[in-house]
Amino acid sequence: MNQLAPIPGLDGSIRAATDAILEQQRVDGHWVYELEADATIPAEYVLLVHYLAETPNLELERKIGVYLRRIQGAHGGWPLYHEGAFDISATVKAYFALKMIGDDINAPHMIRAHEALHSRGGAIKANVFTRILLALYGETSWANVPTVPVELILLPRWFPIHLSKMSYWARTVIVPLLVLAAKQPLARNPRGVHIAELFVPGVGAASPRAPHQSAGWSAFFAGLDRVLKIVPWPKGLRDRAIEKCRAWTTERLNGEDGLGAIYPAMANSVMMYDVLGYAPDHPDRAIARKSVENLLVIKADEAYCQPCVSPVWDTCLVAHALLETGDAKAEAAVARALQWLKPLQILDVKGDWAEEKPDVRPGGWAFQYRNDYYPDTDDTAVVVMAMDRAQKRGIASGYDGAIARAAEWIDGLQSRGGGWGAFDADNSYFYLNNIPFADHGALLDPPTEDVSGRCVGMIAQLDGDKARLQAGVDYLIKTQMPDGSWFGRWGVNYIYGTWSALAGLNGAGLPPGHDTMKRGGDWLIRIQNPDGGWGEDCNSYKLDYKGYEPAPSTASQTAWALLGLMAVGQVDHPAVVRGLDWLFANQQADGLWEQAHYTGGGFPRVFYLNYHGYPKFFPLWALARYRNLKSGNSRRTEFGL
Repeated sequence: MNQLAPIPGLDGSIRAATDAILEQQRVDGHWVYELEADATIPAEYVLLVHYLAETPNLELERKIGVYLRRIQGAHGGWPLYHEGAFDISATVKAYFALKMIGDDINAPHMIRAHEALHSRGGAIKANVFTRILLALYGETSWANVPTVPVELILLPRWFPIHLSKMSYWARTVIVPLLVLAAKQPLARNPRGVHIAELFVPGVGAASPRAPHQSAGWSAFFAGLDRVLKIVPWPKGLRDRAIEKCRAWTTERLNGEDGLGAIYPAMANSVMMYDVLGYAPDHPDRAIARKSVENLLVIKADEAYCQPCVSPVWDTCLVAHALLETGDAKAEAAVARALQWLKPLQILDVKGDWAEEKPDVRPGGWAFQYRNDYYPDTDDTAVVVMAMDRAQKRGIASGYDGAIARAAEWIDGLQSRGGGWGAFDADNSYFYLNNIPFADHGALLDPPTEDVSGRCVGMIAQLDGDKARLQAGVDYLIKTQMPDGSWFGRWGVNYIYGTWSALAGLNGAGLPPGHDTMKRGGDWLIRIQNPDGGWGEDCNSYKLDYKGYEPAPSTASQTAWALLGLMAVGQVDHPAVVRGLDWLFANQQADGLWEQAHYTGGGFPRVFYLNYHGYPKFFPLWALARYRNLKSGNSRRTEFGL
């Protein structure tokens, strides 16, 4: 048997964190933490209210104003993440919202934003989605927005540009937006607030070619855009397309959880119903509008709007962390959490994923409370592994059917190259990222290393299909970077991807001495900060990334690195002890950890997430796993995650 190293305070640290997380469990058994993005979503919420000419909640506006002013950067603008660089689109929206709220444009913070924008060419240089908002408010012409004709909805699936070839988030945002672009409505804007002062005379719109786009494809699509701007679309065809967009949106409206369960799609659906003449109390418009309200986080002195909510994700990850503790109260809490999760499995809706995989039965879980058309492989794999662990521990039962159905769905969504995307299979039509509308470069949902690591871990933990498992392992080995790391699509970034891949490969049985495992562990050791923690900045998603650059240590990234090192059998390495010491030193009086830096990925280079739960439960997971490995009969992690 291993001997537990005498690390002072380990048990106490685990106990304090466990107790604190148990206190945060909801009465019905689930956990949900705040999910924060940048200034754009709360700013858009303010502008949506005035677009619709609703009676604004002045106290709510005041609190959103407090939030927006607090997160303004030292550069005068608003960043996409904590201490990030100036972002022109976030700054335009934040300034517009603050002016709408009533901030004096001669106030120091507004002057700084104005000057920062002018020095960068003004509001017209913002991204496509921001220019659409500006066009809806009459601040710029629709001629400055790439044309996406509503008739796109009528194209056959074999056509190179088709909604089914785009990611779920692009689909749900674009379909109602097609109607807005066709109708080109004007915001009611009862306060009459405009931002002409943010435009620089004589300066044109941003280049139609974004940095990620190739010159050839960009030139082709730019020419196509010019043609589309002058095509006289037949009225009957246009009306039929608008009706199909309306029907498509309504079919996927998703109750109070909203279209796609993400803010941009929800807001667009509300504006679509508005321009189509739906009264505010029409059931479809009313419930779409309510879905937006459900995203608000309102505190004593400030408020903001979340991009979405993460209850399934938070709950299944917390379940894994608590399962590591071996604590009786924690295990009872996990049992309640799994009971909450089980009925959320989507068994009777073939979502958009079935366009590519029509013969696969549904069986996944979504990220949010409900999102039946859009379950994801990541949540599903993590839920399944938690259920399987709990059953094997004897603290839960009755999940065999749910596990089998979910595993069948995960198997069915494996992409041809062996990996998994988050919401669709084989969503790898990379040429589409070159259309002018896709200046964000996030139109697709191709297989990624982090999600694939989770799916590999799940199949291995269940002793599932050997051929699929081997294909997943081969995909992960093939996608390892030359320095030993893996890219992290949904978490920041190579630390997250490396932990995810190593966890799955360990579950699949790759030994610590395997070259792939050794190189991954060596990379984690190499990038440890002098203070003992690990950190990585969102800037690591830059197109010209050349290797890891040091960043301040964070609780979640330190935990991921520790879990990654333990996955390669390095529990006794001095780097692990230094990492544990960092966690001990940064544990707060309430037993948990805090971090201001964003470690969640939304869309690389354009949208990031601050999961408020990550610095709480991931450190507990790492500490408890360390204790288990040091006191158990094996140095090997026995699970797929």
